[in-house]
Amino acid sequence: MKLALIRRQFSATGGAELYVQRLLGALTAAGHETHLFAEKWQGQAVGVQFHSVKVEGSRAERPLRFAEGVNAALQHERFDCVFSLERTLKQDVYRAGDGLHRVWLQRRRQFAPWWKRPLVGLGAFHRNMMALEARTFDPANTQRIIVNSEMVRGEIAQHFPDFPQERVHTIRNGVDVKRFKNVSRSAARKRFGLEDNDFVLVFVGSGWERKGLPWLLKFMAGRSDDPRLKLLVVTRDRMRGKIPPNVILTGPLSDVEAAYAAADVLTFLPIYEPCSNVVSEALATGIPVVTTSFNGASELIDSGINGHVLDDPADLATLGMCINHWRAHGSAGPVKTRLPLDLELNVMLTLQVLEHSAKAA
Repeated sequence: MKLALIRRQFSATGGAELYVQRLLGALTAAGHETHLFAEKWQGQAVGVQFHSVKVEGSRAERPLRFAEGVNAALQHERFDCVFSLERTLKQDVYRAGDGLHRVWLQRRRQFAPWWKRPLVGLGAFHRNMMALEARTFDPANTQRIIVNSEMVRGEIAQHFPDFPQERVHTIRNGVDVKRFKNVSRSAARKRFGLEDNDFVLVFVGSGWERKGLPWLLKFMAGRSDDPRLKLLVVTRDRMRGKIPPNVILTGPLSDVEAAYAAADVLTFLPIYEPCSNVVSEALATGIPVVTTSFNGASELIDSGINGHVLDDPADLATLGMCINHWRAHGSAGPVKTRLPLDLELNVMLTLQVLEHSAKAA
């Protein structure tokens, strides 16, 4: 099959692009002719033909300009299947990895200070994104949709009821499980200056306000009288305000598995996250997860078995009770999860959807 894959920015290195790398590798290994349409890319993927889509304009205009540019570029060749990982004008299969922009704006309004709420979502960028999203979820423009959580499937049903649910496929995120196994806990703790008897929370992610880090910092500031409780923060974001002394900033890590190995619990409290990879990474490591019901990856959590799910990311009292629970079970060994986490299954199921779409075309 001759396949066009659309990704606005591609890097051949970095954990965030691991899914695309593995998918491209699987496609070429299976003998498919694979073309990648992108505005920017770093590195190369063996056997993949790259097509540059030049984009100009303001931040508000660029997503739409990219969609228009890709649409024009696709007219020069015929493909058996067009697979987009971006909101574009027309594709056979769209992977809704970013969820719904309109739901993200709803969550921002919900958790913004009262005086900011009327301003959330104003501006040309958000208008353009929602218009582009509406075109993407039009069943005349997209044959099939891949979602990574039942949460996003439900959001599509609510906001785009005309899109047939039987054409929506849930394929959960996968991770390279081996990468997160067998990392030395003692070496990792020594690296980050942690003692053996410290109880360590870990936060991993950028976009810290969306992912709940301000609440975690507030929680840690209130626990300054607990010398053995620490929070390890792995982020490339620039921090604002005073950082509590029981918080350790690592900066971005290429070997983030070391941070999980050093930790006892992942604490990740987003206001909107379609399905965060960090949850799967933590579970693959064997540590429990405390996250929110606004995270599609919360579907991997069985309360008290491998973590807890908060209904309100600002509920620090319940957060404290969850942490105390896992502190009391610190020697219980790696947690178990009932759903598969491996990336290879994700790639296999994605290939099945693409091949089915190509046959139906």
